[in-house]
Order: sequence, then structure tokens, then C-alpha cells
Amino acid sequence: MKHSDLAADVFSQGVCCSQAVFSAFAPDYGLNRDIALKVSAGFGAGMGRMAHTCGAVTGAFMVLGLKYGAASGDREAKEKTYRLVREFAELFKAKNGALGCKELLGCDISTPGGFEAMKSQGLHAKVCSKAVHDACEILDAMLQG
Repeated sequence: MKHSDLAADVFSQGVCCSQAVFSAFAPDYGLNRDIALKVSAGFGAGMGRMAHTCGAVTGAFMVLGLKYGAASGDREAKEKTYRLVREFAELFKAKNGALGCKELLGCDISTPGGFEAMKSQGLHAKVCSKAVHDACEILDAMLQG
């Protein structure tokens, strides 16, 4: 099953965007899916519904760290990870126009009115599902190399 399909499936079950992306890839790199869901839980909706960086993006950053990140002072691994994070961000932004929830959704979900607007306009299904799918597709392409 494709990572985007795995992520879409778990996203449709009610987990947040960061959890959907991170948990779709985590087992490939030795991390249990349930642990991945817990680790990534606070990053959804732009970091705990603060409407900052999209959770699909932060989930992808965690995947890149899981594959390429340094567990020690390995400067080369650190620099490679940072480079790939920037590359992912540029690719995601080119495809979606922004990295932040406010910009992607066109409303501020950190406020009650913005959260209601997101729900009433069906933005979770339209925008967030696309962000999860796009993050997985971009990661799949990046991780091939």
C-alpha cells in the first residue's frame, strides 16, 4: 500500500495531519506505528491548533529526521537533514502555496470563529486531506534517492 493511502486511511479515522504522515512512514524506519502516533500527536493543526506550520509538513520533517537525522554530534547528518527539510518545504510550498495552516486554510483555526469556519466550509476534508496526500507524495519521491 502506498504511503499516501496509509496516511489517508488513518487520517479518515480521526488522527491529525502530522500523525497521518509520520505514522505512514515510521514503520519503514523501525518505529512502531502506535509510538509514531503518540510522538506526532502535538504537531497537528499547525502545532497544537495554533495554526502555525501545517502538521503534514511537520510530520514530513519528522520522517526526514527519522531516516537521516543524527543521534549524536554527526554534523554531516545534521546538515543533510536540514537541507532535506528545506527542500521538502520548498516542494510543498510550490504545490500548496504556503506552509502554514492559516495560509493554507484561509482562516485562523486557533480562534473559535476560525475553527468554526474551517468546519463549516469543509476545509479539513478539502485542504488538510490534500496536504497529507501531497506531503506523502513528496516524501516518497525524496526518499527514493
